[in-house]
Amino acid sequence: MKPLVLCTNLVPRDHLAPLAEVAEIILGPADGELMTRAEVLQLAPTLAGILNQAELRVDEELLARAPQLRVVANMSLGTDNLDLAALSRRGIWATNVPHAFVDATADCALGLMLAVSRRIVEADAFVRSGTWSKFQPGRWDGPQLGGRTLGLVGYGQIGRAVGRRAEAFGMRVIHHTRRPTQEPGYRALDALVSEADVVCLCLPLNADSLRLFDAPRISRMKPGAILINVGRGKVVEEAALVAALQSGHLYGAGLDVFEDEPAVHPALLGMKQVVMTPHLGGGTLESRRTGRLHAAANIAAVLQGRRPLTPVNEGVAH
Repeated sequence: MKPLVLCTNLVPRDHLAPLAEVAEIILGPADGELMTRAEVLQLAPTLAGILNQAELRVDEELLARAPQLRVVANMSLGTDNLDLAALSRRGIWATNVPHAFVDATADCALGLMLAVSRRIVEADAFVRSGTWSKFQPGRWDGPQLGGRTLGLVGYGQIGRAVGRRAEAFGMRVIHHTRRPTQEPGYRALDALVSEADVVCLCLPLNADSLRLFDAPRISRMKPGAILINVGRGKVVEEAALVAALQSGHLYGAGLDVFEDEPAVHPALLGMKQVVMTPHLGGGTLESRRTGRLHAAANIAAVLQGRRPLTPVNEGVAH
């Protein structure tokens, strides 16, 4: 009998092609929703692999119920849902998809910058309201990106991809990483936030980045600046962001992720200077297919006794 692999949502089977001859695949609910944790826990004793969108918390509780589990593959770049130490102790591989969602996320970041700076969502709502009666030059004016300084916090693949796109818009790009570099444009974090007209967060969630943008740091941002977050929601203390927007210290914000998503700070919902998207940054038709194929290939490699393509821990090849 082939080993069982769970995919926690419903995806086209051809997106999991590397597993076709290797495993029996259990797909998520027919309504397209993600499988609940309770449902996963019920199936856990039978599973050799789990493929998920990084929404499933893989911790001691789940692992204790999954004695046959050999690999957990996130269909994402992020891995903050995985207890990597616990997985390693049990000899279970953990993998991610480091490349598939880079360009899509960078595109989203630029889209949010444009939407906030040019007030596109607010203007769209005005046109749809039926109250537009005449051309009013100046009413919808916002800051132009060209000539402004973009500060990238996190300068991995996504940060660099955002930077390339921003340069095409005529922006000057500076960046910050946890470890200082000799690359042109590097700034210490507080220097970056005081210099940048737009700050874009492209970093993963870890102990160092948790609420990195709290009230003191946001207060150091340049008056009239824009904050974009396509990294992780908990990098930003949402109440502090709200206060900075309410006071006018910040011009606006573009948020694809939230501190306690799917919950959103209620004050943000009424702010016209804030553009929000439901964690769609990396999601395009192309990136989803590529990411799923890569995640499936990671699982297939482990089930065939090989090292996965992109591990994020050291498991044990069975």
